[in-house]
Amino acid sequence: QVQLVESGGGLVQAGGSLRLSCAASGRTFRSYVMGWFRQAPGKEREFVAAISWRGGSTSYAGSVKGRFTISRDNAKNTVNLQMNSLKPEATAVYYCAAGPSQAHYGLAYDYWGQGTQVTVSS
Repeated sequence: QVQLVESGGGLVQAGGSLRLSCAASGRTFRSYVMGWFRQAPGKEREFVAAISWRGGSTSYAGSVKGRFTISRDNAKNTVNLQMNSLKPEATAVYYCAAGPSQAHYGLAYDYWGQGTQVTVSS
């Protein structure tokens, strides 16, 4: 069982940066792939980024590649998402998720946090 709690969301101007964090409980954290997803109002949840259990492999949605960076610290049971050069279309609730494979679809993930709101003003 893994419990996930996101933090770090907020309001930022376009072009700015935010760093999201996800704190995980449970001794098995390091055995899970971790992912970030987001859901904007009226839209479906979409994949943002994922990182392998050791952190050696990462993957990103095309819309964020080169601007967002996912990282993890297994000693601290945390996964982070550094978001730079933010655009208004990044406005969404961001969710942290844990699962067995580095997939780009939500059904592959078993555990989810409650989400943190990110708002990017133009």
